[in-house]
Amino acid sequence: MGSSSKEVTASDGDTASGGASPSNDGRLFTEGERVLAYHGPRVYGAKVQKVELRKKEWKYFVHYLGWNKNWDEWVSADRLLKHTEENLVKQKALDKKQGVEKGTKSGRSAQTKTRSSADTKAEKDDTKTNAARGKKRKNESGNEKENVSSEKLMKIQIPATLKKQLTDDWENIAQKDKVVKLPRSPNVDEILSKYLEFKTKKDGMITDSVAEILKGIRSYFDKALPVLLLYKKERRQYQEVIVDDISPSTVYGAEHLLRLFVKLPDLLSYVNMEEETWSRMQQTLSDFLKFIQKNQSTFLLSSAYDTDKVSDGKGKGKED
Repeated sequence: MGSSSKEVTASDGDTASGGASPSNDGRLFTEGERVLAYHGPRVYGAKVQKVELRKKEWKYFVHYLGWNKNWDEWVSADRLLKHTEENLVKQKALDKKQGVEKGTKSGRSAQTKTRSSADTKAEKDDTKTNAARGKKRKNESGNEKENVSSEKLMKIQIPATLKKQLTDDWENIAQKDKVVKLPRSPNVDEILSKYLEFKTKKDGMITDSVAEILKGIRSYFDKALPVLLLYKKERRQYQEVIVDDISPSTVYGAEHLLRLFVKLPDLLSYVNMEEETWSRMQQTLSDFLKFIQKNQSTFLLSSAYDTDKVSDGKGKGKED
């Protein structure tokens, strides 16, 4: 999701198998077993779908719970942890170390703003329970506004010219072996700031809700980029340019920001919010896309792509 599997191992001297006991044939995990899997500096909920012995080493084909199957991959045992309370604590500690819990104001906001899509979808039962609790609270308080169903998808209309840009973007990366030259100018942060300036001049003032939505876009982008928005060929470039505490939104531009809007409906479907807030957000996101379309000749350039100089030449479908 954010790193090459060759570089993903357990840290601090721990073994990633998390106390697993080998079977008679040496397998540490079995098909259908729910596990925790290292991917980059994070640990995600996953499920073992296949087990094969390759070159005298057991390999495990895992699906990351809640993520697109494009992220499914073969990994070694050193990438996996048993799904135990102890390892779940380790997962939370790593999340906290990565700053997932920064900037939250309350336990409720922390749940909606910092939980990744994988974490949320992997805990569907918990989501249903929380939804039931929300209904109970509504019944107890007659003046509480109705919340949007957690299964409702937000409709974000992407303009036709931007859809074509997404297609061209895919062709440049997947078919022509190119990557976006980084850093981009304007970057995501600058595009969001330009939109804020545009709205201020147009409306005479800017509401707090619009500013909060833009902050949310930036936050979603920074967290989703290494996990959901990169093609396989772009991952090494990401590892080279995003170091220390650099935010992806200060390096990447409109090309990758557009990819986020394809994923946003799914990402937002597990966030409970009032109908009024939901409608306001949908309107703002659609308006923001029109702003990008209006400035497409400035934000999105064909010259932004260059030949991938760090491609390792691996064929499609091979292991990392």
